[in-house]
Amino acid sequence: MMQVVHSRFNALLSACVLSLIATASWSQSLTWLGVLPGGSSSEAYGVSADGSVVVGMAINAAGQERAFRWTASGGMQDLGTLPGYNGSYASGVSADGRVVVGWAENAAWEYRAFRWTASGGMQDLGVPSGYDRSNASGVSADGSVVVGWYDDGLGPRTFRWTATGGMQNLGSLSGARNFGAAYGASANGTVVVGWAENGAWQYRAFRWTASGGMQDLGTLGGGDSYAYAVSPNGAVVVGRAWNAAGQWRAFRWTASSGRMQDLGTLPGSNNSEAWGVSADGAVVVGCAYNVEGSYRAFRWTAAGGMEDLNTTYASLLTPGSELWVARAISPNGRYIVGWGYNAATYRTEAFLLDTQGTPCTLNGDVNGDGRVDDADLLIVLFNFGNRCP
Repeated sequence: MMQVVHSRFNALLSACVLSLIATASWSQSLTWLGVLPGGSSSEAYGVSADGSVVVGMAINAAGQERAFRWTASGGMQDLGTLPGYNGSYASGVSADGRVVVGWAENAAWEYRAFRWTASGGMQDLGVPSGYDRSNASGVSADGSVVVGWYDDGLGPRTFRWTATGGMQNLGSLSGARNFGAAYGASANGTVVVGWAENGAWQYRAFRWTASGGMQDLGTLGGGDSYAYAVSPNGAVVVGRAWNAAGQWRAFRWTASSGRMQDLGTLPGSNNSEAWGVSADGAVVVGCAYNVEGSYRAFRWTAAGGMEDLNTTYASLLTPGSELWVARAISPNGRYIVGWGYNAATYRTEAFLLDTQGTPCTLNGDVNGDGRVDDADLLIVLFNFGNRCP
């Protein structure tokens, strides 16, 4: 009888060992990007296609705004500023992470759009004659097209910049003054989105092409709307618009439908805004108020609606930490960047969220949840003796 018991026990152990084989799971991760040496805070505004490069703004030890470029191997790199002053801000990055755009102050304390590369440093893109300020806010996938706005103190004007053509004004909506700002460009730089004033002194989201000019994308029933990002193929535009109740709502506009879709908001609140969109237009990120009236980073999909990233990825957050704003998303929808509160360092910090993770092989992770625990053992025990038909 004892021999039978030992045989069954050995069989059970064998089953456990065989079941607790190397199982591939996915290690989702949240990386707080830190700050510049001696600095106090940071915010992320752009991410490369593979998630390896993040750009944004950080406050340095002297309390100055500085554009940064972050990599896992090199950490946070201060991109400097234009000669003569100390402020800069990075708002976009090319798909390969080699070109960074934004604004920096020159010796006259004037904001100037810049284009940065490792080999050329920070290049002042200048301003058209008669203007004194400019700001770059978006860049094409290969870094050859930069979009933004320039200003003379009376109001901003949209531009599309190339090395050969310089700053091209994108015009205006019908019957309106030439006021507006460009925020995003398609992968090939042929589609530009932003906001412009219409003939009724309202700000309207626009989508521009060379052949069609500036198209008014409308609103959600209110007076104003702003477009902040466009999908790489130029077919999906996201931003924020007033609804009929006077609330800001994140929207998603598609060329196929020709209309804005209200993406809603988080439970218990009224306001939201969209800042980034994936290549296929299926995933949108941004920020929305929660029921307590605090900003929370969100991700939207047609199937899941608007989800609070703090809830979805709660297991990655240390107690007290919060994700406030999701500002950009990689084309494949995997990487999300923005900023929030890092409770471990007691400061506002840029973050990089990897929603998929890299394959992580764990011996014994039967249920594929990224850890080996009692749940894995119970699965083996409850299925002991089962056979394939």
